[in-house]
Amino acid sequence: MQFIKKTSSRTSFLGLIIKLTLVLVTILGIVFLLNKVDFPAPKKEIEKIIPNENFKIIK
Repeated sequence: MQFIKKTSSRTSFLGLIIKLTLVLVTILGIVFLLNKVDFPAPKKEIEKIIPNENFKIIK
């Protein structure tokens, strides 16, 4: 008995489409879930004064 390997470009193309769809759905699901989470905004405004002596002039 001989084993014959059947190769088809349609099967691999269909598998690639399914994998890309699953990846896209997963990424969109993660973005959607992160959008639903309500992250608290900082209450205190952050302000830092940088003295002018730290800057160097580059010519």
